[in-house]
Amino acid sequence: MGTPEFAVPSLEILINNKFNVVAVITAPDKPQGRGQKLTISPVKECALNHNIPVLQPTNLKSPEFLAELKSYEANLQIVVAFRMLPEAVWSMPVIGTFNLHASLLPQYRGAAPINWAIMNGETETGVTTFFLKHEIDTGSIIFQEKESIHEQDTVGTLYKRLMAKGAQLVLKTVRAIETGNYPSLPQPTELKINHAPKIFRETCEINWNQPSKKIIDFIRGLSPYPAAWTRLNGKVFKIFKAAYVKTVQNQSPVACGQITSDNKTYLHVKSEDGWVAIEEFQPEGKKRMAISEFFRGNKL
Repeated sequence: MGTPEFAVPSLEILINNKFNVVAVITAPDKPQGRGQKLTISPVKECALNHNIPVLQPTNLKSPEFLAELKSYEANLQIVVAFRMLPEAVWSMPVIGTFNLHASLLPQYRGAAPINWAIMNGETETGVTTFFLKHEIDTGSIIFQEKESIHEQDTVGTLYKRLMAKGAQLVLKTVRAIETGNYPSLPQPTELKINHAPKIFRETCEINWNQPSKKIIDFIRGLSPYPAAWTRLNGKVFKIFKAAYVKTVQNQSPVACGQITSDNKTYLHVKSEDGWVAIEEFQPEGKKRMAISEFFRGNKL
């Protein structure tokens, strides 16, 4: 059960290792682009390429879907980047249903663990497989693998590494379950938990009244998608890449969020403890570009 690109390597690794994937459940086709053409999910495309039956329920509780799912007689269900499942679905297989989550649970439970780990300045995250139960992302842990978060990582770069590492962990988990010898450990309850709620557009607005590091981590944690944004001269600019300013051109005291620029090579924004250099952004109605490229035809 999965929908986006993140879930595809996990499906492919099971197929390539000769596990009997009897069916794939994914989101219904969605209209996309200007022409609103119906587009299939990456997971559906992978399943069709391997001639695996695809189910696309709009209602996971419907008697028709539950009857069809039961007819496949799966003894194990695997969830990678899908949606919340009702108990009638996750409790159906004899062995149960396990989920791959892109964090070291119990940290970063929720819809956007990769984003929030970077936004919060973490230096380490990972992937976890765990059995589903009622409360979201709280089931017994099977396996975990750690992954370092590098200083220059964005969601895009970390996502790719966790996608590959996650597929390996899914394979390891299925192989262990196949032997009947696998851990199933309750999640720690005494830790202070960081959560990873769904991200909305308003979540992505930059607050310049913070230290430079916090702002840069925030930008990295939303790049390339959905992208941090701010207003410059009344227009919305998406910010994809920023850096610390080591030498400051404007030494006079200014308020956070104020800008200084030579309109040629640099654009600096005042933070709580210094200045942040904007290196790549996307002006409203234009493409993503480097600052120097923008200044070739524009001024601020």
